[in-house]
This record gives sequence, structure tokens and C-alpha cells, in this order.
Amino acid sequence: MTTSSVVEIIEKQIASNPVLIYMKGTPDAPECGFSAAAIKVLKAVGAEFAFVNVLQAPSIRERLPSVSQWPTFPQLFVNGELIGGCDIVVNMAADGSLKTLLADVKAAAE
Repeated sequence: MTTSSVVEIIEKQIASNPVLIYMKGTPDAPECGFSAAAIKVLKAVGAEFAFVNVLQAPSIRERLPSVSQWPTFPQLFVNGELIGGCDIVVNMAADGSLKTLLADVKAAAE
């Protein structure tokens, strides 16, 4: 797969999913503590989200950091915008801003 086609796949995934998390593992079986913590708070706020298991998609795992300008996983995107990784998502859950952000996404989809 060429670099440009991987970037196109990533851009399409981000554009077609209002809430998308790139993570290690799956929501039911996260394969790293950071992904597990991010999923826990997304579920706690009742978020509906899509996910990409970067362990099953090595070309995406390799290319996404240069697309998003974020070096680590997980990476949460909302409405096409990178929100951040585990620490940011957990902090936003703690201060209530994650729930507000995701409620706005859900309202826009309805």
C-alpha cells in the first residue's frame, strides 16, 4: 500500500465517523492501559464511537502520527478534529468537557 493511499484511508475514516478512536486492541479487549482508560471514559459518558485497532492495521499505525501530528495511541477524533490522547481524554471526562463535546456531536447527528 502506498503512503498516499494509507493517508487517504485515514482521512476517509476520520471524515466518515463523527467520533473515532485509533487504539491498540478493541473496545471490549483493549491491548494497552492507555487505550483501556480512554475507552472507559468514552463508555462512561455514553459516547457512540467507531474505532480502528492499529495493531491490526500496521500501515495506519505507522502513518497516522504524521497525519495527526500526534505521536502516541490512542488518538480520539471528534468531527474530524484530533482531540488528543489518553491523558487529554481522561482530563476532559473529569472536568465534564468531554460529555459536553460528545453531546453536541450526538445532537448534530439527530
